[in-house]
Amino acid sequence: MDRLSGKVALVTGASSGIGHASALLFAAEGAKVVVTARRAHELDQLVDAIRDRGGDAVALAGDVRSEAHAKALVALAVARYGRLDIAFNNAGTLGEGGPSTEVSEAGWSDTLAINLTGAFLGAKHQIAQMLRNGGGSVIFTSTFVGHTFAFPGVAAYAASKSGLIGLTQALAAEFGPRGVRVNAVLPGAVDTDMYRSMNNTEQAQAFVTQLHALKRVATPEELARSVLYLASDDAAFVTGTASLVDGGASITRT
Repeated sequence: MDRLSGKVALVTGASSGIGHASALLFAAEGAKVVVTARRAHELDQLVDAIRDRGGDAVALAGDVRSEAHAKALVALAVARYGRLDIAFNNAGTLGEGGPSTEVSEAGWSDTLAINLTGAFLGAKHQIAQMLRNGGGSVIFTSTFVGHTFAFPGVAAYAASKSGLIGLTQALAAEFGPRGVRVNAVLPGAVDTDMYRSMNNTEQAQAFVTQLHALKRVATPEELARSVLYLASDDAAFVTGTASLVDGGASITRT
């Protein structure tokens, strides 16, 4: 359990779900971890859990839409641990849904600001620091929605998450020669608070389950293990990928 020994990792959207599970796993694999989300209390609980298990972590609550916050997170990593090797830009929102003809401009803009612009701002400062270290790994949470599978009523979400795939490829091409790998993980349905709020009846959950070839939804821990692979030296020759971890949802609609 030392695939990230000596590494420093940053995780956004770490207060719950995939980000929370990934922060715990990164720490268990030897990384020192900087975590962020908007909910300070949940972050403090996460840091306590990591420290109780013998790990090392620090939290800074804030909003990924703020470039000042993106800079502060990197500065904290360097001040506390001396470097930054891994960044998992996971924070996201479903945003305003419904018929696209009725989506407000504010709802559209806010969804893109969190899911796409926030990820870019994070990567902008993370990569700048990684270049000083001689390289690193940046990972984005995209989705199979808008990539291999279309749902009605989630235009802003699909557009923002699809944009992350283009961002992944552009950054991978730009910074690969200097040792920075950039990849995206594309989950199917994952049993998180967001998933349960979207699918709050047994009928809705059964429908979503049937969309997957494996006929179940993932746990956050399963996604975290895929993120760990991309973060680690096991994926040393992997960059620019949109890695589907969707339980086969991209190959079946029955």
